[in-house]
Amino acid sequence: MAKLSLVLLAAIVAISSAFVPAAQTATRVHQASFAPKFEETSTSLFMAEDMTWEGEYPPSKVLGPIMSKMPSGVLAVVSMICLGACIYSCVQSGLLLREPGMVESGAWVKPQYVAMGFGGPLAWGTHVASWIQRKNGM
Repeated sequence: MAKLSLVLLAAIVAISSAFVPAAQTATRVHQASFAPKFEETSTSLFMAEDMTWEGEYPPSKVLGPIMSKMPSGVLAVVSMICLGACIYSCVQSGLLLREPGMVESGAWVKPQYVAMGFGGPLAWGTHVASWIQRKNGM
């Protein structure tokens, strides 16, 4: 129990240190006097665009190259299909859980139902994309 407490305490300290502001102490870097000095170049991505926006909703470009060109109606239908797949997989998994011996053998876990379970997060994302496109007039 003591080892578990120590591990949990170390994890909490490590996690909480991420939320503490960095100290504003001066750090010195020792450079050799004979080493040539190079100009620092920016390491920012040249292809990255600024994705900030003003107002209630973002521009369509935040959806990426494919979804930014799709109309909101198509995205809404895709969202409904993904949600339907997720609901179907949850119901079918629930029905399999009721059959005797399925839980003990693990046979109630079907790969197709696990894959269709990802429809929930996809439905959420596509409905947000549909809302963005509708607000942008597409």
